[in-house]
Order: sequence, then C-alpha cells, then structure tokens
Amino acid sequence: MELDFERCYRAVDSRDQRFDGWFYTGVTSTGIYCRPSCPATTPKRQNVRFFPSAAAAQTAGLRACRRCRPDAVPGSPQWDVRADVVGRAMRLIADGVVDRDGIPGLAARLGYTERHLHRMLRAEMGAGPLALARAQRAQTARTLIETTGLGMAEVAFAAGFGSVRQFNDTVREVYGSAPSELRTARRPSPTSGGAGTITLRLAYRPPLHAEALLDFLALRALPGVEEVRDGTYRRGLRLPHGPGEAALTPADGHVTATLRLTDMRDLAPAVARCRRLLDLDADPTAVDDTLAADPALARAVAAEPGIRLPRSVDGFEMAVRAIVGQQVSVRSARTTLTRLLTHLTPLPLPPHPPHPRLNGVDQEVRGSGERSQEPKPLDQLAEGGAGGAGWLSGFPGAAEVLGVPDEVFGMPAGRRETIRTLARAVADGSLDLAPGGDREETVRRLLALPGIGPWTAGYVAMRALGDPDVLLPTDLAVRRGAAALGLPDAPLTLDAYADRWRPWRSYAVIRLWRAA
Repeated sequence: MELDFERCYRAVDSRDQRFDGWFYTGVTSTGIYCRPSCPATTPKRQNVRFFPSAAAAQTAGLRACRRCRPDAVPGSPQWDVRADVVGRAMRLIADGVVDRDGIPGLAARLGYTERHLHRMLRAEMGAGPLALARAQRAQTARTLIETTGLGMAEVAFAAGFGSVRQFNDTVREVYGSAPSELRTARRPSPTSGGAGTITLRLAYRPPLHAEALLDFLALRALPGVEEVRDGTYRRGLRLPHGPGEAALTPADGHVTATLRLTDMRDLAPAVARCRRLLDLDADPTAVDDTLAADPALARAVAAEPGIRLPRSVDGFEMAVRAIVGQQVSVRSARTTLTRLLTHLTPLPLPPHPPHPRLNGVDQEVRGSGERSQEPKPLDQLAEGGAGGAGWLSGFPGAAEVLGVPDEVFGMPAGRRETIRTLARAVADGSLDLAPGGDREETVRRLLALPGIGPWTAGYVAMRALGDPDVLLPTDLAVRRGAAALGLPDAPLTLDAYADRWRPWRSYAVIRLWRAA
C-alpha cells in the first residue's frame, strides 16, 4: 500500500484521530511505533517512517508506544470493505484462521499458494501472514494479561502461541516489557461475571449513531439468541472452540464489550465478530461525506451522523434470515424464526469454561455457566440462556437446521426447501458465507440456488459478507424511504439514481429504511 509521506506527516502533526488504524508512525530515533494521533511531541521528519500495519512496524524492529497504545486502534476501513484477496486475508486472519489452521489453511481458504499469498501481503501490508497473525496474538495476549487473572502459561496458549518461551519473547519484543511487568502496570480488576468473563473496550472512529444501531438490532432480535436491554445488546455466539456470549454497550469513543467464553482461545475471533457486527472499523466521515453530497440525503446525514451498517456474527444465520424475510415484514419474519428456534436444541454449554490444554493437562477455570439438561422453551431462554445463569444461545448451525421437520418451519414449501438447499451447501462446503469469502463468487452461487433471487443475495452480501455497495431497489421499505425523501421510488429509476452514492450504497439503504 502506497503511503504519501507528506499527507501522513501532516496527519501526525495535527494528531488527527481519523487516521488511527489507516497507518502507523515509526520513530527510528526512539525505536517505537505510534498511532497518528499520539499525544507525544511530533518527531522530526528525518526520524519518521510510515507503515501500513502494526505487523510491518514490528517486522522493522520497532516496539509499540506505551503512551498511545497503537494496537488498540480501530482496524483499517480499507481492509474492512475491500473484496480482493488481501482484504479477505486480513478478515480471515482477524478471525483466527492462522492460529487454527496455519498458513496452509489460510492459503487454501483463499485459493492461492502460500508463496503467492505471502508475496501479496508483503506488497500491500509490509508483512507476511505469519507476522500479521503474530501481531494479533501479541494484542490478544496483552488484553488477557491486563484484564484477567490467568496465569502466564494460560495466557500464552489462549492467545495462540505455541510455547511460553515464544509468548515471552514476542511480548518483550513488541511491548518492550516482560509479561509480568505489563500486569503490574495495569493490575486486572475482578470481573462481576466470574471466570471466563472478559471486559474490554472496542475502539471506533466517531461519530457513531448508537441509537440507530441498537434500534435496528432490537427490531430483529430473536428471543433466546439476542436481546437489547438498557442500552446494551447481548447475543449468543458460536465460536471455533465452543459457545460464548457478548454484551455490547456503546459509549463515548468506544463500545464496552463483556465476553463470556467457554475457551479463552476464542477471544480474538469473538472480538473480530463483534467489531464486524457493529461495523466498528468503518470510516463514517467518508461515508457521510459521499451521501451528504446528495441534497436529498443531506438533511438526514446532518441530523444522524455516523449511521453504521449492522452486519452479522454468522453468515449462515443471516442467509436464513434473508430467506425467511422474503416478501414479508420484519415482524412476520421474526415470528417465523422464533417458531423455528423453539424446536431446535439450544447450543449446550459445559458446566465450567475449559482452558486450552497445558503441558498435557486440561486446565479448568470455574465459571458461572451450567449445562442445561433439557432444552428450555424460548420464553425461558430469553432470561436463562442456553446454558443457564443468563447465557444466550448461538443461532443453530446448518446440520441442525437440516434436521427440522416440515411442520415446524411454518412457511411455504418452496421457501422451506430453499433453506434446506442452503443448509446443505453450507454443510458440504460448496458455499462459503464467512467474511473472508469471495463476494462475487458467493453471490453467484447463492443466485444458483432455487428460491434465491437478487434481493436475497444482495441482503446476504450486505450484512453477512460486509459489502458496502449494495442497493436493494425492489425492497418495499427502501422504496417507501426513497419516496419519503422525495427520491424516485420505481426500482429501475432508483437504481440509476443511486449511482451517485457509490461506493456506499449499503449505508444509503440503512438510511432509506430509517426514513421509511
């Protein structure tokens, strides 16, 4: 990625927070790297280098600034929205694919050789996939050190390191301190959720219209899976190593996230999915500037700046929602989905959250989750969760949906078979609905499934795959919103008009829905 020195230096000199996460500032005279908005004295030009990623700065031998904590900034909006191989790779690395499947697994998911993938990431990010994953492990380790009372060996393996020695060396190299010194500097406070619970801050680029975000999620919340209460959104998660739960509360400059995990190795994937759900890596200023250039949207943008695109934590869940929501109201779709969930066994939780295997012995930390002996009705799940003690259940997987009897679906036979066809495609791996999937190929395969048309495929691309430039011109609420704002509401005319909103038409859809 090309970084213009003059533009980057002006951003650093002005301490402009909007550029945090876009690039990193390396100071060769001190051997540290910072976020652009670091409050320290602006370094001299001859002592500055700019890097496209924290991993690139670490590869150059620089350590993270202790004052501005550059590893805690929002992710780059460029890698959040790009549909090319590098953007897909960055999203998969954030989801922990390298830690679980290694570089070969990442390359296989992307359809490239390891060598070619390394070459592309080096060219764009200044670091290869291993270095990028290492930077994420270091950040995960620091979070666990500073917010939990876990032993250092537990932290090492939970963060994805292969050995305690590798963990110690990496933390010293990246942060210039031993792990024990980081904990002494920020001694963790006890959490009210007990063992297995972590509270941390998820940074975002302001502005963030939290009310619009929570309103959107509350209207579509499924009992037993998610809820919005007292300004907090809670939902169950299906994570690589077990179930979990997230409680997300928007605040000034950050979202407070309380994560309950059955396995601490799922911290990085849980954080990545929560960030993706709330669209926290977006650049709202760039989006709003483009949309506000249209006089028809200018007043709405000025009144509600920072509208985000609510995404998903589970691509299959979003695809099922889209199919159920075909040609029906949001309320009707929610009723049908609730009926479906009532007959599915909630995702079970172990009696105590286990930690990774350490030295051949399964370590265990006492938690508050209790195994549910029998599935609970949905009205109880909303209060007690799938595993008791307030847990919410993750949305059922493809294999579970395939086992649902015909009479349970409560929808036309054609739509029921569409859901089953989708589930079979996801179960056998022929359809990839993960955020690192190829968007164009995924949409093409969705459209090839009986019962899925442009509206359904577009909705999935927008919310499951994170495509920022999707318009749904045939959507009834979109057309009503367009009419309310004085815009053309005929699908073909609206589609042509919306070209001026590129590349942020998905955000325009959210605003049209609100206008409706």
